[in-house]
Amino acid sequence: MTGQVRTVDGRVAGRRGQATRQKLLDCLSEMLSSSPYRDVKVIDVARKAGTSPATFYQYFPDVEGAVLEIAEEMAKEGASLTGLVSGRSWVGKAAWASSEELVEGFLDFWRRHDAILRVVDLGAAEGDKRFYKIRMKILNSVTNSLTDAVKELQAKGRVDKDVSPAAMAGSLVAMLAAVASHQKGFTTWGVKQAELRPNLALLVHLGITGRKPTK
Repeated sequence: MTGQVRTVDGRVAGRRGQATRQKLLDCLSEMLSSSPYRDVKVIDVARKAGTSPATFYQYFPDVEGAVLEIAEEMAKEGASLTGLVSGRSWVGKAAWASSEELVEGFLDFWRRHDAILRVVDLGAAEGDKRFYKIRMKILNSVTNSLTDAVKELQAKGRVDKDVSPAAMAGSLVAMLAAVASHQKGFTTWGVKQAELRPNLALLVHLGITGRKPTK
């Protein structure tokens, strides 16, 4: 966390206050990984952090406000996902490596932030624009870079001109997000993680290059 940290009433929090605030966020994150979002109460978060509800309300208006703080920090990290696409080669054997690394990085990010991403998805699905913007900030970091990759391949005559770069990129990212949020569910279909990732990479490669991979 960088910059000044302020309380709800606008006061600048000191070092001890910042530590308390961060502890509340850490405890809330931990609780979200094991409890439904709607069941998490301020008193429970405060108790887990070893403080009081009054202290919680010094830093956050409610549980939702604290969740949004966690989500915003996650979105900043999510912006770095563009590095999984930007500047990578999508020609020949390098294209297969790029596809594998994109899938690996995307699924790993989702797994590490699974609890808060579930809340973000729920809020976005319910029409909360704040959660929707956070979700799109994460997905756009990859979608925009993939769009540019398709455009570049089209300019070189490697991808059919009839392909819509934005539509292709958006479809692939939506697929990755859906699969990433359902990783545990694949085991009920008899799909192992070791099988899931290379098959996802194959779909990404076909979508971006229009060709079977050269391994």
